[in-house]
Amino acid sequence: MADYKGIKGFKVQYLSADPSDPIIGQTWYNSTSKDLKYTGATAAGAWATGNNMNTARYALGGTGIQTAALAFGGSVPPYTGATEEYDGNSWTSSNSLNTTRSTLSGAGTQTAGLAFGGYDGTANTGATEEYDGNSWATSPGSFNTARRELAGAGTQTAGLAFGGYGTASTGATEEYDGISWTTSGSLNTARNFLGGAGTQTAGLAFGGYITAVTAATELYDGSTWTSNPTGLNTARFGLAGCGTQTSALAFGGDLPPTTGATEQYDGTSWTSTTSMSTTRYLLAKAGTQALALGFGGDTGTAVLAATEEWTGAGAALTKTITVS
Repeated sequence: MADYKGIKGFKVQYLSADPSDPIIGQTWYNSTSKDLKYTGATAAGAWATGNNMNTARYALGGTGIQTAALAFGGSVPPYTGATEEYDGNSWTSSNSLNTTRSTLSGAGTQTAGLAFGGYDGTANTGATEEYDGNSWATSPGSFNTARRELAGAGTQTAGLAFGGYGTASTGATEEYDGISWTTSGSLNTARNFLGGAGTQTAGLAFGGYITAVTAATELYDGSTWTSNPTGLNTARFGLAGCGTQTSALAFGGDLPPTTGATEQYDGTSWTSTTSMSTTRYLLAKAGTQALALGFGGDTGTAVLAATEEWTGAGAALTKTITVS
């Protein structure tokens, strides 16, 4: 009788633990759980509930990736500088921001984060801080236009800040080089409470509020913004976003009412997909279009510590082979 190797031409791997980074189509036997497993692909994107943050809050900043995220600042209320790190399973409290504030933004990674802008309880601020994986250090560089309710993108040494509210909704855009901020070309549609993604030379702005909620989407090339004729399917403000200029994810926000609406952007247009389990706005984000994280926010009646993990369509997914 032919064996598996004779039929397929290869052996099934015999492993004591599931591989850390399996490829789609890979098959193995887990000797610890005594299961035959393989890696398939998700058919559709979906949100899954993760563990709560230690400090429930809204209007906070967030950055990093799904398995190494950073949450900072926000309003409990009152305003907080609380910082937490997420490892893909749970949140751990770290050292607080030097400037307590809400409605700020951020960029970078969990070990090289950037926090900027916001409202400190008295006035809008342009204060900028850098995180090294343990503590925050105040940068000598501060915004040219102090503001709150802005969006951010990029890295700790190549950051991008755009939009927000100073004395009115603004389209002000500034670039950070690790030391100071330089003013660049403004958004075509001035707005606050907007979403953002991308890099310093390939940014993406979407949604927000002017005198009404907007769906407007714009692309940044390192000096100027270009309006995209196709905006979000669901106009909203207080939303979150992550990813790149050609592969972004937008989620949450307020129409009103609050929403969990999720949309994917391919560089040209937005496509609606599976909504978040908990509707919310003024939440924070981390990750990519394929693997994102949404945390904190406000339902309109309650402040949240809730975390949700997004897995996009086509992502690798480990499955157990069962015989009935």
